[in-house]
Amino acid sequence: MMQELSLNVLDVAQNSIKAGAKLTEIGVTVSTTDDTLAIVIKDDGCGMDGETLDRVTDPFYTTRTTRKVGLGVGFFKFAAELTGGSFNITSAQGSGTEVTAVFGLSSIDRMPLGDMNGTIETLAMFNQQTDFLYTYEVDGEGFSLDTREFKAELDGVPLDSPDAAAFFREFLEENTAEVNKGRAF
Repeated sequence: MMQELSLNVLDVAQNSIKAGAKLTEIGVTVSTTDDTLAIVIKDDGCGMDGETLDRVTDPFYTTRTTRKVGLGVGFFKFAAELTGGSFNITSAQGSGTEVTAVFGLSSIDRMPLGDMNGTIETLAMFNQQTDFLYTYEVDGEGFSLDTREFKAELDGVPLDSPDAAAFFREFLEENTAEVNKGRAF
């Protein structure tokens, strides 16, 4: 099992990229009032047929030919449900996929959120053919990062250039710190 939720997000987002997504939306919403941490990953990729959708959370099912198991989505589901949370995945061929994992925020079994900034930065820097819309919110206060806006502002400078990457990282770190107010999730 992965040690932090951000690694599950990376895994599911990589599936979106492999599915040909042009836009992947990643949302993290923390509610201390509701005692929940929700993660939603939505893409406009090729989607899944009904049989694949029915089996995608089975850790012993994979569409990969390089190995015989596909643990990522199954473990993500298990991790959410272990905290008293929930997991849902919807998909249709040609329409993309949406994964929603809700965790019990104060559950002793909840893994830490981990390095979401690093995950978003890695996805954006190494997958520039895909755009990402990242939304982070804690108790109603939050921010969004849209790589389409960054690309427009950078006027052709690739996101993986040192200056662009530093600006991207700084944006994430400053906004996350402001929203978290010294708290770690």
